[in-house]
Amino acid sequence: MSARTAVQGVVRLAGPRLPLVSFLARLPAALCPTGTLLMVTALDGVGRGGVVAGLLWGGQAVGGPLLGRLADRRGHRPVILAASLANALLTAALVVASVGALAPAVQAGCAALAGFTVPQIGPLSRTRWIALAGGRRDGHELVGPALAFDAVVDETSFVAGPALVGVLAWAVHPAAGLVCAAVLMAVFGTVFALHPTAPAPAPAVAAAPTAAGRTAAGRVLSGPLLVLIAVTVLQGVVFGAANTGVQYLARGDAGVGGLVWSAMGVSSAAAGVLLASFAERFDLTARLRTAVAAQAVLLLGLLPVDGVAGAAVAVGAVGFAVAPALIAVFGLVERVAPAGRMAEAMTLLGSGLIAGQGLAVTGVGPLVGAHGPLAAFALACAAGALALLLVLALVRLRRFPPARPAPAPALAAAAASS
Repeated sequence: MSARTAVQGVVRLAGPRLPLVSFLARLPAALCPTGTLLMVTALDGVGRGGVVAGLLWGGQAVGGPLLGRLADRRGHRPVILAASLANALLTAALVVASVGALAPAVQAGCAALAGFTVPQIGPLSRTRWIALAGGRRDGHELVGPALAFDAVVDETSFVAGPALVGVLAWAVHPAAGLVCAAVLMAVFGTVFALHPTAPAPAPAVAAAPTAAGRTAAGRVLSGPLLVLIAVTVLQGVVFGAANTGVQYLARGDAGVGGLVWSAMGVSSAAAGVLLASFAERFDLTARLRTAVAAQAVLLLGLLPVDGVAGAAVAVGAVGFAVAPALIAVFGLVERVAPAGRMAEAMTLLGSGLIAGQGLAVTGVGPLVGAHGPLAAFALACAAGALALLLVLALVRLRRFPPARPAPAPALAAAAASS
């Protein structure tokens, strides 16, 4: 299957509107952390900026799985709609509190609540692709390309987000990025919530095994899922530490730093497109081990970097391993999570990425101040090496067996009648 054929097959699942809507709805998640740090730093100093941005990150990490669990139980439409509107209002409140120089506690509270109400559109979008593919006779062949396609949308949003924040801050106002995020969330979060592909609530009585061999309801935190969460936390540390080193080299210029960091998103998106053409040739477990190993090696290219040009080349090279790793991780969730709790499982992985980034940024900041960007890049390399050891030891086919394809409707009917 060529990349073009794979993309065409995926788009036919839901039409061309869903990818565009999901891109614009998930863009605020890329705008808010950088936009908050930039706005509060410009208005109140770097110390308060780090605290407020850290609370927003923490709110996202905690709130994401709770919203995902509600989306499984109540359906995507009411949960994402309420979260999107609440997040838009709270993001606007954070802007007012910062521009109006309100008390630090008020700014911190607005940031934590704004982060808590961010709907993780990326993970929730992946649950939709899995549900759509599962309803087709050829769905098993489309799950891999669909997740690869969604990863490209994700990476594109995280390329555009930091760059857009930098441009808006330079051309308009330090708070312009967050204002843009609030508007996008109010409009496109609502459209995403109400899109016809929104899954209905998972049936409360569906506890029997499905045709794919999994139960619709059950315990979400299994051993294999905890392994995947650990992988995403380490991946988040890679992102957070490497980005901190890049921002140091950019000497605090958010526009330059955002553009340098976007090199990873460009190469990662390209890798995701290429992966769609041969996504089913290798098992997901083998693909994850290969991608994490490649990332661990490519991260070593960051260690000798001492300027923004070298950083752009190095992070761009790392990006070629990022999309394949994330596609494999989120694909393996579909194998081990209960079918009726897929949104919660996906958002747990999304929170792992967020938590890892927040921990890295908070922990490596003082080290970078004392030792320069090498400290941040060394942490990224260490996290990449630890992720490699983890997947080599624990990500095996016997722990993540592929789901059995559902029988064709005619065969299912015949079996039921017998």
